Amino acid sequence: MQRRTFLAASTAMAASSMISGDAGAQTSANPLTQPWTGPYGGVPPFGQVKVADFRAAWAASMAAELAEIDAIANNPAPPTFENTIGALERAGAAGDRVGTIYSIWSGTLSTPEMRAVETEVEPKLAAHNDTILQNEKLFHRIEAVYEGRDKAGLTPEQKRLAWVRWNGFVRAGAKLSPAAKTRVAQINKQLAGLFTTFNQNLLADETDYVLYLDQKDLSGLPHDVTEAAAQAAKEHGKPGQYAILNTRSSMDPFLTYSDRRDLREKVWRTFYARGDNGDAHDNNAGIKQILKLRAERAKLRGYPTHAHWRLDDAMAKTPELAMDLMMRVWPSAVARVHQEVAEMQAVADKEGGKIRIAPWDYRYYAEKVRAERYALDMNDVKPYLQLEKLREGMHWAAGQLYGFEFTPIADVPVQHPDVRVWKVTRAGQLVGLWYFDPYARTGKRSGAWMNAYRAQQTYEGKITTIVSNNANFVKGAPDQPVLVSWDDGTTMFHEFGHALHGLNSEVTYPSLSGTRVARDYVEFPSQLNENWLPTPEVLNRFALHYQTGKPIPAELVAKIDKAHTFRQGFDVTEYLSSALIDMKLHLAGDADIDPRAFEKDELAKLGMPAELPMRHRTPQFQHIFASDGYSAGYYSYLWSEVLDHDAFEAFTEKGGPYDKAVAKRLHDNIMKVGNTVDPAVQYRAFRGRDPDVKAYLRDKGFPT
Repeated sequence: MQRRTFLAASTAMAASSMISGDAGAQTSANPLTQPWTGPYGGVPPFGQVKVADFRAAWAASMAAELAEIDAIANNPAPPTFENTIGALERAGAAGDRVGTIYSIWSGTLSTPEMRAVETEVEPKLAAHNDTILQNEKLFHRIEAVYEGRDKAGLTPEQKRLAWVRWNGFVRAGAKLSPAAKTRVAQINKQLAGLFTTFNQNLLADETDYVLYLDQKDLSGLPHDVTEAAAQAAKEHGKPGQYAILNTRSSMDPFLTYSDRRDLREKVWRTFYARGDNGDAHDNNAGIKQILKLRAERAKLRGYPTHAHWRLDDAMAKTPELAMDLMMRVWPSAVARVHQEVAEMQAVADKEGGKIRIAPWDYRYYAEKVRAERYALDMNDVKPYLQLEKLREGMHWAAGQLYGFEFTPIADVPVQHPDVRVWKVTRAGQLVGLWYFDPYARTGKRSGAWMNAYRAQQTYEGKITTIVSNNANFVKGAPDQPVLVSWDDGTTMFHEFGHALHGLNSEVTYPSLSGTRVARDYVEFPSQLNENWLPTPEVLNRFALHYQTGKPIPAELVAKIDKAHTFRQGFDVTEYLSSALIDMKLHLAGDADIDPRAFEKDELAKLGMPAELPMRHRTPQFQHIFASDGYSAGYYSYLWSEVLDHDAFEAFTEKGGPYDKAVAKRLHDNIMKVGNTVDPAVQYRAFRGRDPDVKAYLRDKGFPT
């Protein structure tokens, strides 16, 4: 994520700082700081990246930015939009370029050398941000433009940007006393170091804990899972064995299909103990410090808790409203879990195994219930879900909705041989580039996500947007297609929705582009995009059997649709428990919290079913402890999903998922406007009213 977002709205990851070194001498020699060259308006110089260059690159780019900031702050001319807000939009371009490549190496190509750079750099990056955000002369100029916005003849977009800039500085503490500013800066620097340690501890546990199996241990596992495990073992230097990695994409299918209950328990315990093993990589002490520092910082800024500060500029506005929504859904989700567990227990009893359903049994027996109740075995679905065909389906659906065409290209450098690139056009005109990095590897963080390498804007001329999607699919044998689960296919469409939000952006200023919107709104376009995977138009064209090439049978699709609300108790409760603990942790203020005990006690108060865990247990909760990004904000997925289901009904109420008129309304009122319009106003313009939670409840099969 690029720096502009942090300085504009205080929502992105910490940015950049002066690093020891001769900045002036390094500027011309360091490829990381230079304007991108090559086709498509310039592309990231991945072929020239050396980890050893990052320190000097930060030094050079940040020295340049501080000079730019000083020039804006000390401009003798009266403050205007152009010489203050506009100038800020142009400042820090070199830092944006360095930060983009730095985040890619941190997240997908981590090495001990890179982690050493992060440990040194991150606290300094936070300090640099505070140097800018606490520049009094700069803030006074921003405030003057903001307060005079109605008399200055500004466009609505310029007024919005003036507010975004002013609000970001105020929320960061621009109006605090000198002593309070100093303390906030100290806290930010400490937090940056703690975030880095948290990330590195989690990566270590995901990398170091691998379960190696022999042929006798594979009972129940589908062929594609065993092939992927064999390939993973080979890559880890254990040919002839089978490796279950300590990542969700490896853990989930094993827990779903393995007949070996003892091994399921071992894999489950290892995965959910990440960051919580009482060793050098244990995250609990760091979490305790993070929570204390966030609470202190919030009070310095004038907020009761960190949660109140985080939600102040979100769509929800207050933690109370977010909690109200979560608690409206929670009882129905838990009640459904109890129903699901009873059904699974009946199956287990019938088998005569004399067990009580435990967390490592949930996925396994849920599949047995699915097969019994719906005559649906998801192993029958998986052969039709080829990674590459689903990728084609995503592109096709985007073409139907937004007019995009995706053409593979090979004339740009990539950061790893697994990464491929597509040119994105609309009506023959270049819109952007889409980078795809789908496979797991050592040094790559787990999960799936989208990155914006270069945000859309027209302020400095038409800029080619560059976005990427990243995943952690386990490679199979070289001559075999990678088959993915239905859930993984849904995740692909979700993350691609973020990319589409960035590619559709049509704004003037980079700080307002694409996905730079409120945290509880940014997930809306991605959640919405999930709805196009199960459409017949996508399945009939792209859900093709990897051996026969025949489309998925209509009767199998009908079974998937009929089972749509199956296991929603697990899915919603697993997610919502994490969101509730996140909010409760950050509403606790400066209480002296033992993370492990707090999690256990609060889940008990909520009536958390013992048969499943939180989706992200506290010591591995990257969303909230790897940065400030989703802290007190994990509820955002539920908030956005309410919008998503209500919005999709706008299509189904009309001509269906590909209705051109509704798609145009979506594009014109939401996808293209970025942060130029308040999210609530965007949604009303599209839907004609505020969102209704009943659509979400109907989709889950919960009472409305």
